[in-house]
Order: sequence, then structure tokens, then C-alpha cells
Amino acid sequence: MTYHSFRVYPGRPTGVLADVWGRSAVRDVLLTLGAAGTVGLAAQIAIPVPGSPVPITGQTFAVLLAGATLGATRGAAGMLIYVVAGSLGVPWFAAGASGWPSATAGYLVGFVVAAALSGQLAALGADRRPSHTIGLMAAGNALIYLVGVPWLAFSTGIDLTAAVGAGLLPHLIGDVLKTLLAAALLPATWLLIHRRVDHNDRY
Repeated sequence: MTYHSFRVYPGRPTGVLADVWGRSAVRDVLLTLGAAGTVGLAAQIAIPVPGSPVPITGQTFAVLLAGATLGATRGAAGMLIYVVAGSLGVPWFAAGASGWPSATAGYLVGFVVAAALSGQLAALGADRRPSHTIGLMAAGNALIYLVGVPWLAFSTGIDLTAAVGAGLLPHLIGDVLKTLLAAALLPATWLLIHRRVDHNDRY
């Protein structure tokens, strides 16, 4: 079964990047599995944070990019596959870990909802301009921390202030860099697509 992306006016793709050239059930499955695998790969870029069980990884960038690229449903489904498979033993959590990580489980749950949020925002056009993409990334990161940091405090018995110091503050510089990268990458990709469509329409 094949679907086609909806266009508000001729020649201008709308929706999310994954749907620019149409949709199919097989493609949806492959993209969803690919999103889970991409986050698993990004998780292997892990820098330990002294005194914290939460390493600096490439996960959040991959999670939000997957959501923005695939949309809310496929993005969230890919993250759910990532979380479930890792909990069942696939060694693709941070630094090759697997099993349910008690201290950082909140971040994993946050990945699912943040991918859905970034996908919904992208479907509304928030990935078309750098300033809007910055907002998309900021909202997604904030949602991950809103789930992850309180869970970190609860699971380890530390107070919320200490959890913020261990599970949020060391990651802010990296999050800013990831956000700037996404703010360049996503709008640039849309610009290239629109230029190609406009070129094809002229010939």
C-alpha cells in the first residue's frame, strides 16, 4: 500500500522530511527500525560525567532528529523499539549497556515523548527555519529533562537540586551545540528539496 505526501500548493512539499517522496507501509517500518538503530549507534558516543550516572552521548540529537524527520508516530515508535529492545538485552544503550537502567530510565521514557513532540512540531513546519528549529530542539530537550531529572532524583535518593547538577547542567553545552547543528541541517535540507522541486517544475 502506497501513500503520497500532501501538498498545500503545487510543487511545495509539506509534512516531514521522510514523506517528501511519498510513503509506503514497508518504508514506514524500515524508517522506524532505522531510527531505533541510529539512536543505538549514537549512544555509543558516550563521555562519562564524574559523579553522575548520566553520560554525555549523541542520543538526544539522534532522538530529536529522528522525530523531526519521521514525524510523531514513527519517531515515537522508533524510540519505543529502542527502549524495549535495550531493556530486553540488545546492547545499544549508552556505551553498549543493556537492561533496564534504574537511574537513567526516565531519560529513556523522555526519548519516546520528545520524539513525538519534535515530530509534531516538524509536521507543523518548525524544522523549516533555523529559529524555529532551535525552538523545536529546545522543547524536545526540555521534555527529556523534565522526565529524566526527577526520575534520577527518585531512583538514587538524591534531592532535586543535586539531580539537576548531575543530570542536566553537564549536558547543556553539548545540547546547545547539537541544537545549532540541527538548526543548520534541517532547514538546509528543506531548502535543497524546494530548490530541486522548483527546478524540476521549470523543466
